[in-house]
Amino acid sequence: MLGGSIALAAVDSSQTLNYDGDTPSTVFDFATIPDILRLVVLPVFGYLAWRDIKTRRIPHRTWYPLGALALVLLVWDGYMVFTGDAAALDQRLFLTRVSISVLVLVPLAYGFWLLGGFGGADTKAFMLIALLFPTYPDYHLWAVGIEGEFATLPLVATDVGVFSMTILANTVLVGALYPVALAGKNAVTGYVSPAMFVATPIDAAAATQRYGVLLEFAEGRLRDARSPSALRSHFSWRRLDLDALRMYLQWRGLDLASVRADPGRYRDPESLPEESNSPGSGSVADSDVAPTDTAVETDGGTLTSEPKEYDDPWGAEAFLDDIDGNAYGTTPEMLRDGLETLAEEDVVWISPGIPFIVPMFFGLVVAFTYGDLLFTLLGAIGIA
Repeated sequence: MLGGSIALAAVDSSQTLNYDGDTPSTVFDFATIPDILRLVVLPVFGYLAWRDIKTRRIPHRTWYPLGALALVLLVWDGYMVFTGDAAALDQRLFLTRVSISVLVLVPLAYGFWLLGGFGGADTKAFMLIALLFPTYPDYHLWAVGIEGEFATLPLVATDVGVFSMTILANTVLVGALYPVALAGKNAVTGYVSPAMFVATPIDAAAATQRYGVLLEFAEGRLRDARSPSALRSHFSWRRLDLDALRMYLQWRGLDLASVRADPGRYRDPESLPEESNSPGSGSVADSDVAPTDTAVETDGGTLTSEPKEYDDPWGAEAFLDDIDGNAYGTTPEMLRDGLETLAEEDVVWISPGIPFIVPMFFGLVVAFTYGDLLFTLLGAIGIA
């Protein structure tokens, strides 16, 4: 059962667009037309979450109709507030909530993108949420025969009343479950380390069929890190984005099996092809260039796998120079280290990550139905 104070907060914070006392100003008793149209976002984000898991790619054109819808609904809400029967206090609350959502959360998303915390699609999704949901929607299920405390959704709202912040809080809480589940899986298999929350083991030969970041950890287990410097070494991870790996292999016209079969041959920059391929985007679906024979004849015959010193091992610098260095933040050293690891190891650890849009979708579903999870948790411990 919901506490009386929480239920009251839900009613008080979500009635910004209710103008006639107890009856919403709607064409249908269920909700206002803008709030009904906002329900379209749920199946759309469900599709985007599925696509993000499968391909880690969201087409740019996806955001244009959603952005247009967000602007139309924002203007529509504003027109209803300022031309209807809303009190002056409701009008000020509407402006305050819109200002917080748009002027705080949109720059925040952009800042996370600049710092590398968000990808481009994640940033656009975050900004879109800020525009679409500055205030709480209000859905009256009593209009379809549902009575009682569940007759109005969302059930729980914050006193601030900014719905986009509720979605963000839910997204963070839902996303936090992923590293916990990953740590549990690793603990069962005996991998106990700070890395257990972010990494999972895979077959090195299958690395090009996975999305994520290749990680390398310092030797030792968590219990061996008894000093700040030892603990810090666990987090000194050298990273190679597997998208960048696919770009490199496609650029060379190679597959990973060839690299693993004869690393010495391809470690020599003289083995680079005279005509390189387009690297593509690094998507698994785009990695379709057939391997080419790039054997190089030297005085000793075909190159062997014996380690040698080269100015540009693996041609990593040549690759990045040729594509203007834009391979998901990869440096020549990161690419070389990753290739060496994949050539030498049978099992490697990757951080599969979790596309931000996936927990955002579940955060949306929870926000539309239950409301604000964080507000409830803080209320349970007497903070909110």
